[in-house]
Amino acid sequence: MQWSHSGVEAFEKCPFKFKMRYLDGIDTNDPTEANNALVLGTALHTGIEKGVDEAIQQYFMSFPVIDDSHINEAIKLEYLIPMAKAVLPSGSYEVEIKDDDFHGFIDLLAPVKLFHDSEVPDVYDIYDFKYSNNMNHYKDSRQLHLYKHFFEKCNPGKKIRNLYFLFVPKVNIKQKKTETLMEFRQRIWEELQDVDVKTMQIDFDSEKVIDFLLQIKKISETSEFKRNEGWMCSYCEYQEYCQKGWDYFMKLPSTERRNLEKVEKRVIWIYGQPFCGKTTFANAFPVPLMLNTDGNIKFVDAPYIRIKDDIQVEGRMTKKTLAWQVFKDIIAELEKGGNGFKTIVVDLVEDLYEYCRLYMYEQLGIKHESDDSFKAWDMVRGEFLNTLKRLMALDYENIILISHEDATKDITKRGGDKITAIKPNMQDKVALKVSGMVDVVARIVADGNERTFSFKSNEVIFGGGRLKVDAKDIPLDVNELFKVYDEANRNAVRKAQEGTEQPESNQTGKQSTTIEKPAEQPKSGRKSRSKSEAPVEVVIPDEEIPEYTDEDAPPFDTEEGTWTPGGGAEDDSIPQGVESKPVEEKPTRVRRSRRTTDNN
Repeated sequence: MQWSHSGVEAFEKCPFKFKMRYLDGIDTNDPTEANNALVLGTALHTGIEKGVDEAIQQYFMSFPVIDDSHINEAIKLEYLIPMAKAVLPSGSYEVEIKDDDFHGFIDLLAPVKLFHDSEVPDVYDIYDFKYSNNMNHYKDSRQLHLYKHFFEKCNPGKKIRNLYFLFVPKVNIKQKKTETLMEFRQRIWEELQDVDVKTMQIDFDSEKVIDFLLQIKKISETSEFKRNEGWMCSYCEYQEYCQKGWDYFMKLPSTERRNLEKVEKRVIWIYGQPFCGKTTFANAFPVPLMLNTDGNIKFVDAPYIRIKDDIQVEGRMTKKTLAWQVFKDIIAELEKGGNGFKTIVVDLVEDLYEYCRLYMYEQLGIKHESDDSFKAWDMVRGEFLNTLKRLMALDYENIILISHEDATKDITKRGGDKITAIKPNMQDKVALKVSGMVDVVARIVADGNERTFSFKSNEVIFGGGRLKVDAKDIPLDVNELFKVYDEANRNAVRKAQEGTEQPESNQTGKQSTTIEKPAEQPKSGRKSRSKSEAPVEVVIPDEEIPEYTDEDAPPFDTEEGTWTPGGGAEDDSIPQGVESKPVEEKPTRVRRSRRTTDNN
């Protein structure tokens, strides 16, 4: 069996995480934070190899919606990538190494040159790129030592002369409360002027190769993969699995094979302007139950339960049950099943979030999250999202979430221009998490008396989901939606099946980043890290570098009115008052596949 440096390193850090990721093949939701290390590192590699424009495009297409924090990170990449390319020699990128024991990719394999630029035959230097400030962490890494050993083993007659790490520094600053967005971006620009790309040479140590082989033997002989709990658990994407236990997530199915093309459950989040027909549309689903928060059920005939505070008077005593507790009690009842309903409709989701906040205020003894800024924000979001997961897990044919549309916020581009962002009326952090729970996020558009169901999605229109929908607009009809939904599911099945039949040279397990072009054939060997159906031109005005913004700091609790590492102020406050400009329609985002066999 072939092992990568990152796989063995994961085993050493936490055997249980290693088992879930590399042996069981358990994947997690795509990252949503703008400063995610994996997404930024992938974009950096793409930029060094293919250029800044492709790096920025790939970075933007890694997220369902772009906000100011993503623009900040793109600005830093735009400045740092040319600096990195300037210090690197010419050579071959993403060179694959495949041995019986090892599988990896060299970021840059550079031929050794003499003073008059003539190459020394079959002698090379190796470079590996790191978007990090922690140089000391990599001094003891086995990575480059393994590259040298297995490259020379797989390529007799060729030699590796020197081993180098290329460090591209991160600018870790946060926006001050007294600072405007453009002032913050100006400060980022000033910080970027003081950073420098560095290379660090590593002396080859054969003992590290021997140690790697011993670890492989240890993995092969391990039967019990234990958890290694510690402070790093809070940064692990598998933390919830560990906390709730494996049995919470894993239930043994029957031995009968499933029909992959048959849709057994639909989970949809729809949003739109008030009175555009969202509730009426949901009413047409088979045997629905409405969980209604705003009382807008006058013109629908579906059975409903009103989600509101329940006040009962018994003699002189008044008993009050908060709306959020009412919602949780309903979910507990629905989990029992056997009630005949086929569709559960939640109308509106953002009201439920506010009910959850009030419920947690009473539990925590506070009047606002800022009263306990160290944990209240996370506790409110955690309570809401965990309860919503229970809703999504219900065994019903259709789960429908409804939200109002919010078109009051802008995305500020590099030059200060503002573009109207169209999204559900929820905080960005919560909205991104909810979008990861559903199959499709779509918008109802009302144009006079005409109502359409729109699947358009780009950097300013919130959308996406697990299923890729080819149609852009369909009539507001349940049967038409089912046809599109079924087709998208069949396409996803075919694509997955076709992927398993690709030649071995393409089955690298690398994270894919290639932007497919109609007139070109993909290169053999290692896939790049992400892709979309067609090139998308992401325009950041090429003018003199003005003020910038960023956030690349370690995670910590901050909330409304303060900077957050994933998306600005918790209340999503963005400068208002600038007329929004027309937005060109962009292709639907294609989900990235996770890089599992390469190193950082």
